[in-house]
Amino acid sequence: MSLTAVLFNLMALKSDRKRDAQLKIPPSVEALRDLSYGPHGRWNLLDLYLPREAERPLPVIVSVHGGGWVYGTKETYRYYCSDLARRGFAVVNFSYRLAPKNKFPAAMEDTNEAFRWLTENAGQYGLDASRVFAVGDSAGAQMLGAYACILTDPDYAARYPFRAPEGLKLRAVALNCGVYQVSLSGKRDATAALMRDVLPGGGTPEELDTVSVLRHVTPGFPPAFVMTGSGDFLAEQAPPLVERLKELSVETEYRYYGDEQKVLGHVFHCNQSMPEATRCNDDECAFFRRFL
Repeated sequence: MSLTAVLFNLMALKSDRKRDAQLKIPPSVEALRDLSYGPHGRWNLLDLYLPREAERPLPVIVSVHGGGWVYGTKETYRYYCSDLARRGFAVVNFSYRLAPKNKFPAAMEDTNEAFRWLTENAGQYGLDASRVFAVGDSAGAQMLGAYACILTDPDYAARYPFRAPEGLKLRAVALNCGVYQVSLSGKRDATAALMRDVLPGGGTPEELDTVSVLRHVTPGFPPAFVMTGSGDFLAEQAPPLVERLKELSVETEYRYYGDEQKVLGHVFHCNQSMPEATRCNDDECAFFRRFL
């Protein structure tokens, strides 16, 4: 693991513990923990959050967590995902194998298996597999964006060693504070360094092309809510993606939260103690409801 990845893990862990210190799962939400969805032990476990009073079968949000491809588990996102569930959605919150021990496309394989679990087990848990949405942030937004491309572009899907569940369709996605295009040319930033940990060839032109969401969106891409914030170090990544989606006539809503007086940092929406996070998550779920 590179020094960048080690430092990223240490900083993220400290920040997340501070963020979550006083949070609890809402009493209106039932949590089903540690359901196995694949063969890779603790890395292939998911939690399912269900609003107690909502009518079944439930529309579903699948959350693809962030963490620079080298950090995070479902535990890191339990309060964010359970908070989404109180808005009337079932929420699938899964862990996946991390780099650098598990190189690309391991995390994408696990993402595919989590969606497969959903399609195969929906009836058992009162889920509606025909009304599936997804959220992803930071590296998770890149992964979700790429997975949406897999579902909507057969040529792109052929680059991967797995096949998506038959009939799976995402009604809409929310891409939060994400990275959608990576160039290593002359760059020394954290994203470029982390990609060298993630990609087997360290970031060959072919690899960088494959992980670029911006290059592979098509008119079939699902409706997208794309957001960033005034203190997000990846804020410049969102506008080119939004512009491209609109060029393709994909229904797209772009939100930029905060300003110079109210600086909202990277993935601020995961901090459930912030009113701005509540507003953002309300906005995203309202966007999803348009496609129910």
